[in-house]
Amino acid sequence: MTLGAQLLLLQVGIVLVTLLLAGAVAVHYQQEQIRDAYRQQALTVANSTARLPSVVDAYGTADPSETLQPLAELIREASLVTFVVITDASGIRFSHPDPDRIGERVSTDPTTTLAGEVFVGTETGTLGESLRAKVPVRDADGEVIGAVSVGILERELAAEFDREAPVLVAWLGGAALVGALGSVLVVRLLRRRIFGLEPEEIARLLETREAMLHGIREGLVAVDQKGRVVLVNDEASRLLDLPPDAVGRPAAEVLDTAMLPLVLGDRPVTDELVLSGERLLVASRTPAVVGGRRIADVLTLRDRTELFGAMRELDGQRNLTNTLRAQAHEFSNQLHVVQGLIELDRRDEAVAFIERIGGGRLLGGAPLSTVVDPGVTALLLAKAAVAREQGVRLVLGADSRLPAGLGDDVVTVVGNLVDNAVDATGQGGEVQVLVRQEDDGAVLVQVDDDGPGVAPADRARVFDVGVTTKGRPDGDHGRGIGLALVARIAARRGGTAAVTDSPTGGARVTVRLPGSRQPSPGALVAP
Repeated sequence: MTLGAQLLLLQVGIVLVTLLLAGAVAVHYQQEQIRDAYRQQALTVANSTARLPSVVDAYGTADPSETLQPLAELIREASLVTFVVITDASGIRFSHPDPDRIGERVSTDPTTTLAGEVFVGTETGTLGESLRAKVPVRDADGEVIGAVSVGILERELAAEFDREAPVLVAWLGGAALVGALGSVLVVRLLRRRIFGLEPEEIARLLETREAMLHGIREGLVAVDQKGRVVLVNDEASRLLDLPPDAVGRPAAEVLDTAMLPLVLGDRPVTDELVLSGERLLVASRTPAVVGGRRIADVLTLRDRTELFGAMRELDGQRNLTNTLRAQAHEFSNQLHVVQGLIELDRRDEAVAFIERIGGGRLLGGAPLSTVVDPGVTALLLAKAAVAREQGVRLVLGADSRLPAGLGDDVVTVVGNLVDNAVDATGQGGEVQVLVRQEDDGAVLVQVDDDGPGVAPADRARVFDVGVTTKGRPDGDHGRGIGLALVARIAARRGGTAAVTDSPTGGARVTVRLPGSRQPSPGALVAP
């Protein structure tokens, strides 16, 4: 049986059961209303008859029935009751619908009424079971001299209900019809809302949806028009480090501040680089439209942390290749000079020539042995080689000292700061690097360049994502990312990052990293 048929039968069943219960209550209420109306009618007629002066006066005549019988019949016909019986103080009838019963004692107990009390209830008399009211008749002194009994047969009450019942049944039938039609409309609306799918199909779609959402390697975050997160897959939770209860909460409470403009803003977002925490992500936003109505915005996220590092390394290799190609001819001539000097057995002059054209050590300044950490040492040598090919001299500060085992955060900070300084300095410039562990265990990284420097108004902004002072297009790999990443690492470690003027004429970037902590999973590490 289809879902629509099940829902229709269920709703119709509920409507019918409700109507049956309501009908039973209505029948009982209607019966009580009819009985109350007739009870009040009988009591009113009995009270009125007992107080009539002509009735009281008839008790003083020689033959009260001669006056009371026609009067009782007139009252009975006028009030539409079954009987009006008037008795004396002994219960002997003075009137009765059947004249042959006059002079006989009443068939029901008159004791209560003759004692001066009013009786209203159901009793069985000579005419059958009836609802009756009995009222005492009093003389001018208030003495009970008789009684008036007014009654309506129970079968007349039943007949009255039978006359009212068709109307009640019609109303209940109309309600049942309206309920059935409403059930049909509800089922159709529900089917339209669920696109005519059956429960098994919905379950399969949900399982497929969950498998797809949590199986794809792109992060998905959906935010509705009220700014609440309505969907998050596993990859998005990993990339954005979201709490388990992110779904249902306002986006402003759970998303990184860098993400909020992308998912809540009005501008188009397509393959936009964003730094979330220490991850470089590519974000795109797509509106979710159902039935022509925009119900949410879906933000797709791709992790480009490793790709970013690979791109930067590729850029460095490409620059190195171009430099080597341009200098190949010059190196060839220099090798010929060295070969000639050796053949002439002028070895001292050959060594002097080699030192002069090679520039001595790759890294100037303090000996590299003061930096024990192998990661930082290897990084400085690699950066010095790349800097030399770009015409920049890299110098290690005299106060540099760094033990081993300080983690990847230091490598990332040093690499990004040196890259930015070499780019800012340009050919013929010099970059000075100071790396030192302080007495309190904090690591100090200070990089100076002799480039154009950073204007005071821009020194706070340079740590924002996408901000660069190098005058190159943002399309270059990583532009506006390096210093932002450095600032976030420093903030995570509880440290500081600042830009000031350098004694060499350019900019000085100083970063202080308290303690020794490992980076978050997936953090950018300089190539």
